[in-house]
Amino acid sequence: MIMHEKYFDLSGQTAIVTGASGGLGVQMARALANQGANIAVLARRQELINEVAEKIAADFGVKTLAVRCDITDTENVNEAVAQVLKEFGRIDILVNNAGTGAIAPAEDITDDQFANEMDIDLFGSFKVARACAKQAMIDAKYGRIINIASMYGLVGNKIAGSSPYHAAKGGLINLTRALAAEWGKYGITVNSICPGYFYTPLTQETLDSDFFQQNAKTMIPEERYGKEGELDTATIFLASPHSAYVTGVALPVDGGYTCM
Repeated sequence: MIMHEKYFDLSGQTAIVTGASGGLGVQMARALANQGANIAVLARRQELINEVAEKIAADFGVKTLAVRCDITDTENVNEAVAQVLKEFGRIDILVNNAGTGAIAPAEDITDDQFANEMDIDLFGSFKVARACAKQAMIDAKYGRIINIASMYGLVGNKIAGSSPYHAAKGGLINLTRALAAEWGKYGITVNSICPGYFYTPLTQETLDSDFFQQNAKTMIPEERYGKEGELDTATIFLASPHSAYVTGVALPVDGGYTCM
């Protein structure tokens, strides 16, 4: 009898998703839950992540946990990861999604704006990855870490000045490579996803502007923005136990923006 492997079945596994109070974080948390993973949603706004966790549990029948976490606070990060580990007994998957974005001409960017970007998008992501590896994944000899970078971590842009964001996301991509190289011996894969333009509550108004709409037709081979759910399959692929030989990669999901 031929057995048909369910390559993306995550039943019984535990996934942490940061920045999961809205937007892409919620979409990816739901995608992982749809494959059977129990979900811990982390963000700063407790009331929002409570709602997200309750909805995921109701829709997919998995266990969920909402943990308030400021990823710039090392003690808070360590405590949040410990809470997830205590609740579920394991941490198999981390999606480092929390981030921010300062937009201004480079010559007008303040030191505080640049430092804040690095503290959240780069250093914060490292803190969560470090805590998950140290507290759970290294001992388990297993882990899937997925850092949500950006196509702007691979290229520059002339549309909207955002040099701190480019720097932080570029740093996150190379941090991904460094951690993949260092933690591969523990059975931990570390990869990054580089999304292009996706609609979220924060980007809706900007992306709908005439300027950005025209830019999409010029700069994106598919001549459109990413739709809800089009980031999910990349996340599920990199989270799968069967993707064990894929590590250190930066996977653009950008409609072809970075191919030109």
